Amino acid sequence: MEPLITHPTGIFLVMLLVILLAPIVLRRLRIPHIIGLILAGVALGEHGLNVLARDASFELFGEVGIYYIMFLAGLEMDMGSFRRYGRGGLMFGALTFAIPFLIGFAVARSVLHFGGSTSVLLGCLLGSHTLVAFPIIGRYGLGKHRSVVHAIVATAFASFMALLTLAIVVQIRQGVGGWWFWLKFFIGIAVYMVSVAYVFPKVGRWFLRRNEDAVTQFVFVLSMVFISAWLAELVGLEGLLGAFFGGLILNRIIPHGGPLMGRLEFVGNALFVPWFLIGVGMLIDISVVTDRSTLWLCLVVVVTAIASKWIAALIMNKFTGGQRADRLILFGLTNAHAAGALAIVMIATAPAVQLMDAQMLNATVLLILVSCIVSSLATGRGARQIAVETNELERNRGSYHGKCLTAYAYPQTVDALTQLSIMIRNPLIADSLMGLAISMDDDPDDALRARGQHNLEKARETAAGAGVTMSTMSRVSSNVASAIVHTMREVDAGEVILGLHETADGQPAGKLGVIAQSVLASTHREVLLVRLLMPPGTMRRIIAAVPPKAEYEVGFYKWLEHLCRIGEQTGQQMVFHTCGDTGFYIKGYLAEHHPNVQMDVEVEKGFGSMLLSLPSIVAHDDLFIIVSSRAGFISFTPALNTLPAIIARHFAHTNIILLFPDQYGDPQESLSVFAPNGQSVTQRQMLFEEWLNKLRS
Repeated sequence: MEPLITHPTGIFLVMLLVILLAPIVLRRLRIPHIIGLILAGVALGEHGLNVLARDASFELFGEVGIYYIMFLAGLEMDMGSFRRYGRGGLMFGALTFAIPFLIGFAVARSVLHFGGSTSVLLGCLLGSHTLVAFPIIGRYGLGKHRSVVHAIVATAFASFMALLTLAIVVQIRQGVGGWWFWLKFFIGIAVYMVSVAYVFPKVGRWFLRRNEDAVTQFVFVLSMVFISAWLAELVGLEGLLGAFFGGLILNRIIPHGGPLMGRLEFVGNALFVPWFLIGVGMLIDISVVTDRSTLWLCLVVVVTAIASKWIAALIMNKFTGGQRADRLILFGLTNAHAAGALAIVMIATAPAVQLMDAQMLNATVLLILVSCIVSSLATGRGARQIAVETNELERNRGSYHGKCLTAYAYPQTVDALTQLSIMIRNPLIADSLMGLAISMDDDPDDALRARGQHNLEKARETAAGAGVTMSTMSRVSSNVASAIVHTMREVDAGEVILGLHETADGQPAGKLGVIAQSVLASTHREVLLVRLLMPPGTMRRIIAAVPPKAEYEVGFYKWLEHLCRIGEQTGQQMVFHTCGDTGFYIKGYLAEHHPNVQMDVEVEKGFGSMLLSLPSIVAHDDLFIIVSSRAGFISFTPALNTLPAIIARHFAHTNIILLFPDQYGDPQESLSVFAPNGQSVTQRQMLFEEWLNKLRS
């Protein structure tokens, strides 16, 4: 029967209306929108109202959609969390594959009376799963959470094991293979993984440093993902595993929360992922359950699949000591059966294999519907509970006051400065970004004012690409430094970002500019003098040089928090070069607030000798942050006076941030973060030292 709508324009219009209206309607009913998209596909397909046919466009966009889900799962995974929880994820992967596989095999043999090979394939089908509900996690910003990382790693492991077992059974069934076949198979997998892990980061950094156009960057990243998926298929893996691995490798060169990440998430969640979900719904034929034998098969498969995944999540949650919300996340993310199950049943029903029949195909399609609904409900409920608890903890941490103010002077520095401000801003403060352009009141043809407006528009576009709103202000003044300081006071800015003073040929000037000196003399709030030669996400490491006794400055934990935010969002290793006991304070803060950041502390004999030794350590693609101090404060040392000259001589081709921290009030008040109010400085310091000793032991 001919579908109701066949014209391409009509098909695309119907799809857009469904993608638009389904979330709006279901939000009022408090039902995850993923369920609505699948049910809409059921209604629109040939087994429903027959409005649309599941043609080649659905197959194409559907495959892109599932690849996109796996790609985003790898891309949004926090690498610190991956290193910390990866081993637990592998354990959960073994559980969430082995338990459904063994239960499924036993049920197939004893209840459904399947043959051995068919029972193995049913176990593979139940052991695999798809991250259909991952977009829910993305909306709540829980990509770093332990249970989410466990589920993502488990998905990759379980899918690999299921597809590997499928390949073995099919090869045995077809009478081909042998030790030479499997040797080539595993060598191919090893060569693929090593090649992608080595080549992709180098090519990605090279390309993104030389191309700042948003469209070009987006198409490049998407191309890299599908190259990874295509290469995975060439060596015998499924493309969805290749997409996940590609996202994992590109993770470190695409900053979380940056403009490029925002565009990737937007396009996927707005088009490709909904198209995939609607296409899945169009496969489902509810009428198959009217037949008693098919109904019995569907009931056994669905109950076995959901129960076995729940058992695996329950065991894992007991082992890790998680809460009820963690169990819901583990179960919800690993319960949905879609792409993997469909691939297994389609191969098993092919004429060359014939290990499953049409009844099993119908049961699998119904399993997709039920499991996706259950998965969305469980994930949504668990994510809401965790998000509420996480937000409470974040609020209890407090917030450093004010906006992050960025003063723009030159068009070529706008993108880098804006990306840096997005990283260090306090996400708990609404409207936390402010861009400033200053023109002189004696500018005869308003050229500076026009350039300033252009810089602010470009900054707003960059921030909007990351999903962040930036307020802007254009001022006319006879004194640039005075205008910056007055703006800081008016908007209650907590820190200001300025460009590092350069010569006419674009090299570091060897001294602080007049504007920077005036700003430093007029405000005791944090000032960052920045010179970035490449986008922050394409840098290799973050190296920070910290002067002695920096921990006694009032702004110590504030600038340390800013550096941790950069490290978290870029996934880059952080190396702190310190003197004395400063490193213990840094380790203590990161262990308490940012345990997922990859960090190392090198203790040097003196700050002057440290500055002389660092040129041989810092590479051109590192981010070198030097923490300085205003004269007269406790962490000031005469070696800091030579910083501009050292930068000009040894770090002319390096990404530099010269950071002057908050410095006002009692310089030892920073220690009060770890002690109750009302105690003396000595008491607070003793408590902090006691806490550090426990940490070291």
